[in-house]
Amino acid sequence: MATADRTRSFMKDVKRVIIKVGTAVVTRQDGRLALGRLGALCEQVKELNTLGYEVIMVTSGAVGVGRQRLKYRKLVNSSFADLQKPQMELDGKACAAVGQSGLMALYDMLFTQLDVSSSQLLVTDSDFENPNFRERLCETVESLLDLKVVPVFNENDAISTRKAPYEDSSGIFWDNDSLAGLLAIELKADLLVLLSDVDGLYSGPPSEPQSKLIHTYIKEKHHNEITFGDKSRVGRGGMTAKVKAAFVASNSGTPVVITSGFASQSIVRVLQGEKIGTLFHKDASSWEPSKDVSAREMAVSARECSRRLQNLSSDERKKILLDVADALEANEDLIRAENEADVVAAQDAGYEKSLVARLTLKPGKIPSLAKSIRTLANMEDPINQILKRTEVAEDLVLEKTSCPLGVLLIVFESRPDALVQIASLAIRSGNGLLLKGGKEAMRSNTILHKVITDALPDNIGKKLIGLVTSRDEIADLLKLDDVIDLVIPRGSNKLVSQIKASTKIPVLGHADGVCHVYVDKSADMDIAKRIVMDAKIDYPAACNAMETLLVHKDLIKSPGLDDILLSLKTEGVAIYGGPIAHELLSIPKADSFHHEYSSLACTVEFVDDVQSAIDHIHLYGSGHTDCIITTDSKVAETFLCQVDSAAVFHNASTRFSDGARFGLGAEVGISTGRIHARGPVGVEGLLTTRWIMRGIGQVVNGDKDVAYTHKNLPLE
Repeated sequence: MATADRTRSFMKDVKRVIIKVGTAVVTRQDGRLALGRLGALCEQVKELNTLGYEVIMVTSGAVGVGRQRLKYRKLVNSSFADLQKPQMELDGKACAAVGQSGLMALYDMLFTQLDVSSSQLLVTDSDFENPNFRERLCETVESLLDLKVVPVFNENDAISTRKAPYEDSSGIFWDNDSLAGLLAIELKADLLVLLSDVDGLYSGPPSEPQSKLIHTYIKEKHHNEITFGDKSRVGRGGMTAKVKAAFVASNSGTPVVITSGFASQSIVRVLQGEKIGTLFHKDASSWEPSKDVSAREMAVSARECSRRLQNLSSDERKKILLDVADALEANEDLIRAENEADVVAAQDAGYEKSLVARLTLKPGKIPSLAKSIRTLANMEDPINQILKRTEVAEDLVLEKTSCPLGVLLIVFESRPDALVQIASLAIRSGNGLLLKGGKEAMRSNTILHKVITDALPDNIGKKLIGLVTSRDEIADLLKLDDVIDLVIPRGSNKLVSQIKASTKIPVLGHADGVCHVYVDKSADMDIAKRIVMDAKIDYPAACNAMETLLVHKDLIKSPGLDDILLSLKTEGVAIYGGPIAHELLSIPKADSFHHEYSSLACTVEFVDDVQSAIDHIHLYGSGHTDCIITTDSKVAETFLCQVDSAAVFHNASTRFSDGARFGLGAEVGISTGRIHARGPVGVEGLLTTRWIMRGIGQVVNGDKDVAYTHKNLPLE
């Protein structure tokens, strides 16, 4: 709960939660049951049960299931002549009666597989008119919860006395959304989660780019702003019904979150305090609404500034970088002071040593960053370069040119020096930039951002580089696939995975840095020792540090290997073994080969030969950087050609896998993907291409009058 937003801090006290599953979540577009989603939902309920939560479900879907079954039976039993007649709409009550048993059978089967017991409770609105019924209902639910049984409620549509539009004058409840709201009040739930087919309540139809996700619903602010889209494709409520139910329940004291039933682990994430979906809370109106610039405004401003930057000459862009480098050196004492405050706060908060190491700007770091920026400034201008010239036809010339991607969103953890590198690369490549650093580096990032943007000339604008200060804005930014062109996450596997699952914007980056060093039987052991020590000791928290040491089996009893292992232990490295090394070396067994320690620890394992090493790397590696140490050139070439990683080295430390060391000036990150850029991503990875054609009035006209030459021309 330490990372929970203050508006979700009450989640730590939640014990009883009601989960309402809408028809759009239960069924696919074709109306059939969405078995994968239901399975994932039941797995979350199992997890919550294990954690001690009391979980109650309200589910829709019976009518949809019954409709599918009855349509099939009707088709099977119809003659060809019958099928030519106009088809009557199936009776909804009959559909509910047929579908309810099938829906509950599926829930029972899924829960049984997870060793969870469930129960069915069918109710109608008229039941709640009887005070005795309400009392007995509460007693039954309490008994079920005491037994760790999950009560599954549904409106008994088969015998409901109501007719379309399914809203009666009693106002007790009129669909499963309002039933869930009623039960939240009756059963004194601590939280109601309404699952939908969208991420929450938007200011307008979610499909429209200008619509914004509302994180916290404040009636005074949002009531007149919201424009609802179409009603649910399958149910009878849709978002209008959910909002009405949420408003009633929250005003009665039960907080409500409307969120996606499609997103991974959405219920668990809500209960962990993450600010996903839309929260309805009786105290929401007293919370101070954010006065910050909206995510869209920030992204649009960055794009506008980037276009002005692109219009500058190469020398003018170069001067901006040189001014940034000078400004960093001039403000080194101030930057170091703010960074030291972050480091102290991180240590006091009990952060891991690896994170504190990445957070720290060591002496000499600022001058080093300034030097790399000057190196970048003095490189050849990367944009507006002619990459290829082709004579398409006589007097018709086509040029392929380099140009910026547009607007980049970088989400990074811990390392404030990443902000400097990324900002300088964005300036050099003509891109707009939005930055979101971890809260542990807030003071460092704030001062670095100020120093850099103060160095930008007025004709470009300080909004070229935006600093996102709130976690809340990330969700909004990830929706802006019409404005933001690329997301680059730099951080943990969890961070990268969450971002990939939350956006349609292309994502460039790597989730893990499980780097290997393989010592072949022909290795020079002095070289091997030097490389292994550097790869592990130089900067253990780096993503290019060695995590697994693979050793040829012929070296098991060699003095050289003993020397390497002793040296690692002397430097404080904790050594874990794979199954073979664990037995032969009597060292603790590693939990997993696919593990990034990011600290003074590594795994050791023995392999039969170079092919076994390659197979091991492909099975457990992350495609980041892998190295072979050998004097056998044939073995080396086999390794270099077959290891499918972004960077593959022979007799060189994995720590060389770095943008500055590669001569790129700096890096925006390291990509283990294969689309657009791979390995350390410098300026070239932030560029794309466009085509420019120059003619004298030619037209296609069915290609009648065009004599294509497609001749390569020299670059000018």
